[in-house]
Amino acid sequence: MTDKILTPIEIGLTAAIVSIDGNEPSILTASGNDGEALEGLPFGPFDAVAHRTLEIGLRSWVEEQTGLRLGYVEQLYTFGDRGRHAQRGDTDAHVASVGYLALTRAADNTSKPQVAGATFKPWYRYFPWEDWRDARPAIIEKEIIPALETWAAQEKPDTERALARGDRVRLCFGTRDFRSDGAQWDEERVLDRYELLYEAGLIEESRRDERPAALARKAMPALGAPMRFDHRRILATAIARLRAKLKYRPVVFELLPPEFTLTDLQRTVEAISGRHLHKQNFRRLVEAGALVEPTGEMSTQTGGRPAALFRFRREVLQERPAPGLRVRGRR
Repeated sequence: MTDKILTPIEIGLTAAIVSIDGNEPSILTASGNDGEALEGLPFGPFDAVAHRTLEIGLRSWVEEQTGLRLGYVEQLYTFGDRGRHAQRGDTDAHVASVGYLALTRAADNTSKPQVAGATFKPWYRYFPWEDWRDARPAIIEKEIIPALETWAAQEKPDTERALARGDRVRLCFGTRDFRSDGAQWDEERVLDRYELLYEAGLIEESRRDERPAALARKAMPALGAPMRFDHRRILATAIARLRAKLKYRPVVFELLPPEFTLTDLQRTVEAISGRHLHKQNFRRLVEAGALVEPTGEMSTQTGGRPAALFRFRREVLQERPAPGLRVRGRR
C-alpha cells in the first residue's frame, strides 16, 4: 500500500481591528511583505515556539506590522478554505488562518507609531451596501439586485439547499416583495450577503479564485474594494459579530473615550450597525438599560449648546448577564 503524502498545514493569524474615526467605523489595513498590491488585514504565522498562545502571537504580529498594541480581542473563526493563499501549481504548505476581532479607541491610535503601509480605512469602503444610515444604498437597486435576480433565474434544481437562490436574495437583501411578507433588512447578515455575492460571481475575489460564475461574466460590477486573500470574508465575519454583540454586550464602550455625550454614543452605535436611530427612542433605551451615568461635567466640543458628559456604568456587568443596546433602526 502506497503511503499518502499529506499537505503540510501552517496556522496564520489575522486581525480585524476596528476603530471609530469621525463617526465612521474604520478597519486597520496593512501591506504585506510579498509585494501584493491589494489592501489586507494585519496577518502573520503563528510561532508555537515564540508564542505560548494564539492570541499572544496575534498581538505580537499586529504590533510588529502596525505599531499598535491591542486592547479588547476575541477570536472569530478559523478560515481554511483550500486556495485561500495558494495559487495554481503551488507546492507550499496550506495556510489555515484564525481570525480575530479587536477594538481600539481612535485617541489611542494617534499615540502609537505606525509603520509604512498601516492605516485605518472606512469599512464601508469594502461593503458599501451595508451603510443604511442615510437611506437604502442606491447600489443595491442599481447593481446588486438586478445581477442577483439574473443569477437566480439561471438556477437548476438543487436538493442540497433548503432555500432557492431567489429566496436567499430576498432574505439577504430585503427586496420589496420579501419585505411585504414581514421580512426586513437584517444588519447582522453581513457574511451571508458577502457569500451570496461571491457565489454569484459578482465580486473581484470570486474572479480571482476562478469561480465559474465570475469567469462567465464579461464585466464585473464595482461592488466595494477587494482585499487580499480572503480578508474581506474575515472582515464581513467581524462586522457581523460586532453588530450582533452590540445587543447583548457593552462592547460599544471599547470604542468611545472614557467620557462621552449621548450623541457620541448614538453616532457610534449607528456607525457600527449601519442604521439610523430615532434620537428620543435611543435615549429612552439607554436610560432604561442603565448602561451609563452622568459625570457632572459638560462638553463644549459639540459645535452648539454644551452637552452633558457620561461614562460607562461598570456595575451593570454584575447586575445582569446581557447588558447591551437592543436598538431598532428607522426605515
